[in-house]
Amino acid sequence: MSVRNRRPLFASAALVVGAGLALTACGPENSDTAGAPPAPAATSASAAPSAAASGGPAVSTPTAGGGASQTATRPAKTPPAANPSGATRPGGGEAGTDARPCDIEHLTVQATARAGTASQWVIEVRNTGTGVCSLSSSPGVDLGNSAARDRSQNVKPVLAAGTLRFPVAAGHSAYVVIDLDPSGATTGTTPGIDEINVLVDGDGTNMPLANTRNFPLPKGAHVLNPQMGVYRSTVAEAVASMASAGK
Repeated sequence: MSVRNRRPLFASAALVVGAGLALTACGPENSDTAGAPPAPAATSASAAPSAAASGGPAVSTPTAGGGASQTATRPAKTPPAANPSGATRPGGGEAGTDARPCDIEHLTVQATARAGTASQWVIEVRNTGTGVCSLSSSPGVDLGNSAARDRSQNVKPVLAAGTLRFPVAAGHSAYVVIDLDPSGATTGTTPGIDEINVLVDGDGTNMPLANTRNFPLPKGAHVLNPQMGVYRSTVAEAVASMASAGK
């Protein structure tokens, strides 16, 4: 074999090796990381407080894109305060009761002279129904002449203070005391007065005037600046209420 045929082959091999080295030198400097997966991004959201720390139940809220959810808490609900037990009021009802107004068909009404006094009368209203009902704070009362056609001149008593409706339990009574002549005068009194007219619920909305009851007074009754209390559960309490009228 001649030397001329070997030299060109050696030169070709040298060129191939040199080209490979040149390609290696032109590649990226960090070629060993090119195929590695990217590092996960850091999460900036802070951890939500636990349900136990916040006092409310934990709920999961999905994030945008369907990713992992973050835990949020709802504030705990405060239970409403328990209503205090209602204290009883005179007459057997509860304090602040919303008892229905009394029906005249389940009431008895009477007016009688109070023993030991010259001018005081007791009006008693008894609940004959099966449940508690309520009356206005005081009855509608006036004093007049039974024969008069014009009742506009009837005398109305001065009332004690009071606006709350008065509850009356079944089988119980409410009392009001009226003093026809607190001064005890025998002259200057209103002439011709011979009856007491009583509308037991006097607020004007729950009982029509047709339910007014009339009670005769003795002949020659003295009426001058009468005064009346509000409903009470005993006659003694009703007298005390009457004494405060106009004060």
